Amino acid sequence: MTSPRFALAVLTAMNLLNYIDRYVPSAVKDLFKADLHMTDAQTSLPLTAFVLVYMTASPIFGGLADRYSRPKLIAAGVALWSLATAAASFATGFASFLAARALVGVGEAAYATISPGLLSDFYAPDKRNKVLMLFYVALPVGAALGFIIGGYLGQHYGWRAAFLFCGLPGVLAALLCLRIKDPGRGVLDEKSDMTPVGWPEALRTLWKTPLYLNAVFGYTLVTFAAGGMADWFPSFLSRNRGMDLAEAGSVVGTMTVIGGLSGTVLGGLLADRLKTRTRQPYLALSGLSMIPASLFAALALIVEGKVAVSACILLAQFFLWFYNGPINAILVNSSAPNMRARAFAMSILCIHLFGDAISPPIIGAISDATGQLICGVSLIPCFMAGGALVWLYGWRKVV
Repeated sequence: MTSPRFALAVLTAMNLLNYIDRYVPSAVKDLFKADLHMTDAQTSLPLTAFVLVYMTASPIFGGLADRYSRPKLIAAGVALWSLATAAASFATGFASFLAARALVGVGEAAYATISPGLLSDFYAPDKRNKVLMLFYVALPVGAALGFIIGGYLGQHYGWRAAFLFCGLPGVLAALLCLRIKDPGRGVLDEKSDMTPVGWPEALRTLWKTPLYLNAVFGYTLVTFAAGGMADWFPSFLSRNRGMDLAEAGSVVGTMTVIGGLSGTVLGGLLADRLKTRTRQPYLALSGLSMIPASLFAALALIVEGKVAVSACILLAQFFLWFYNGPINAILVNSSAPNMRARAFAMSILCIHLFGDAISPPIIGAISDATGQLICGVSLIPCFMAGGALVWLYGWRKVV
């Protein structure tokens, strides 16, 4: 049997590369905008195309995961998204760039849908929050590295080098994934029913699970905000705070990795501490932490000076990422092993369809219409506050 630690290390490394590849376009947005002659709204459409394909393909892989080798499906997906990321460096116009970024979504759908369930089967339910906390630490770190590496390479070598350099390492990760042996579905869950279920039955069951629904609803609002923040904050700092591209990417990336890493770890640890003190501790912590996250995100749009802006972004990211381990632990534990991949597929579909698939182009369209980017990015703290309200309601009301 594969060592649980090996599986955790490989899958977490893939998650890191996942988010590096996802946010490189945001770091070099203004470079490919000029080179490929795009508008602000068009620069966000490749991210939207990626997310639309990602969320559409996720239910497909959710079904395939019940019938085929999960490590092989993940490996194929990682190899595909890595090659597609590298392929964007050869784009000659808006259409070819859009196609390459859309193809990334197919590969990432295989990974993101299947990996949490596969990883959970290596660990008992009471250990999953901490394991998923470690797994999802890769999100802020990967996003930050996407900004930092992408901004640096874009500034010094051009945006094409950024896509090529960040894309190819995923092929090695895909080969490592083939060494993971599937432990079996639900082997550590008590009285787990592994009778295969179809999509209609899975959807009916998930719809009747209030805890799952509340977690996904709040997750969607927060994803709207996080997607807009990741895609547009470097450009906001460049246009409105006088920073060059590399500096803006470095500020957002550095604050994201410090705040996101510490917030994810502390959030996962505090959530388990609250188990004996309140009902629905994971929702309680996620909702309460989103209140200061929204306040500091709003302040980041108001304050002047690099130090003040950096501090606000750091604190916004710190509190924003508290939810990472707890909410994903809810998604795992509120769904039966025989429909866990489908539960994550539906979560991915919802958070992206109504979240970061639409937030970047909406912000860009508002910027184009008003001539003021701040008018669009002001939506970010509002949606964070909305996520806080949903999760706090779940904390008090959901059984």
